[in-house]
Amino acid sequence: MEDPLDLLSQFKSGSEKNQLQLIPKLVSMGDPGWEVLMEFLQSCQSGSVNLAMAGAYQALCQVNTAETQAFLQAYFPHGLLSLESERNIDYLPLERSLVSADFQRADVLTLEKLCELAGPAAIKRKWLYFTEVDNFPSVDLQTIDRLWWLHSTGKFGFIAQRKIWLSLGKDLTKLWPRIGWKSGKNWTRYPNEFTWNLSAPPGHLPTSNQLRGAKVITSLFSHQVWSENQK
Repeated sequence: MEDPLDLLSQFKSGSEKNQLQLIPKLVSMGDPGWEVLMEFLQSCQSGSVNLAMAGAYQALCQVNTAETQAFLQAYFPHGLLSLESERNIDYLPLERSLVSADFQRADVLTLEKLCELAGPAAIKRKWLYFTEVDNFPSVDLQTIDRLWWLHSTGKFGFIAQRKIWLSLGKDLTKLWPRIGWKSGKNWTRYPNEFTWNLSAPPGHLPTSNQLRGAKVITSLFSHQVWSENQK
């Protein structure tokens, strides 16, 4: 078995990609590996949250021992991120679903939260008008997107989808098959034909095509938040 102190050194000095690759190995080691992850998270508390921190946090949440839960409660009592909202919306259920890798539940919650942002009429109808998207607070969209991005190793989220859309010249007909929402002439059927794990194509989730057509997702990708805050 590898020396935990050596792994901690590798983890602290490695690239984000290497850190993510080391996390499953550390988890499989049991107590010594969990100690490395806790030491790493404790040393990173003052820095901005990155994918490696999110991966370590998520791994410790899923380990779910008395020791790891006590550590998380002591150092991250309110979770890894500050779940900011201009509309006083509670994003904790979304965070919990993503941390536990329940992407299907997180997808449902994402639409619910977007409807909350749009207001009572959208909550009642359970879908959005594209005109409502422009009025979404930037801070809320950033909170939702960052949760998806962090807890999918950077694979999912609105900004991940938007980058692909931009690379395709803003051509939605090319975007749909690239992210697995369409195959040939057939749309991917919700929910059973979607892939609810990290084996999905980049940008596969959340399923914004279910929100109410091309105008909604175009408005979402054109929102000012993406030019204000770049990862």
